[in-house]
Amino acid sequence: MNLKGQKISVNNINLNVFIEGKGRPVILLHGFPDSARVWRNQITFLTGHGFQVIVPDLRGFGDSDAPPGKENYTLENIIGDVTALMDLLGINQVPVVGHDWGAVIGWILAIRHPERVERYVAISVGHPRAYRSDFIQKLRSWYAVLFQIPFLSELGISAIDWFLLRKLTGNHAETNNWISDLSRNGRLTAGLNWYRANFSRILSEDFPNVKVPVFGIWSSGDIFLSRGQMLKSAAYVDGPWRYDMIDGASHWIPLDVPERLNHLLLEYLESVPSSSNIS
Repeated sequence: MNLKGQKISVNNINLNVFIEGKGRPVILLHGFPDSARVWRNQITFLTGHGFQVIVPDLRGFGDSDAPPGKENYTLENIIGDVTALMDLLGINQVPVVGHDWGAVIGWILAIRHPERVERYVAISVGHPRAYRSDFIQKLRSWYAVLFQIPFLSELGISAIDWFLLRKLTGNHAETNNWISDLSRNGRLTAGLNWYRANFSRILSEDFPNVKVPVFGIWSSGDIFLSRGQMLKSAAYVDGPWRYDMIDGASHWIPLDVPERLNHLLLEYLESVPSSSNIS
């Protein structure tokens, strides 16, 4: 990605943020083990269609700060980073697109601050209550339980040339970039701290319904997230709900099928949201 990030101080940390284009703003939020780089194809596409695209390396990832201690990676801290960034940029309300943990942050941002989210695109991960209610999803979440164990999970993930990470990701084309990022001092632990600080809360807290329009996108090749947890999210969205399934792509939809995702995003961002189901 031949784009230049800028360091922005918010919420007592420095975030590396890519801000590209002019026009209507949209925020893209990545997950684990990614950085803003996962959105490189969407940044180029959306800026070419009149959007200002704002993409932070979320705390612990990319070139943003990675403070020690799992208490620094709570949902509140991460959401605080996003809202503080919006405040600093003078953005009152914005469309938000999230993938993986970025999707979790997007859901909870829409729940707690609906006045800040104009519409929301959830890629791969459904509403927290739908996530925990789906039986197949419970089976697929075994790795998140493994990630709770300090030191041993770091050792297990990185051992034998990162064999477990390569296995989990299907040795995706992006894997060497992830390994390069996570090999830096403290970065693997920072990423795992997202799970340690928040996973039990996702499974237990009573998250309210979402009032804003939501577009859920899931891929048939996702081995981490079930279709059911995305489909069941409709029950937790009081605003207009839309769903689309992408055949053949792995969990990393932004990387695997950029053209398909780009056109879905553009269509939705330019539309007047209404309730519909597309599969």
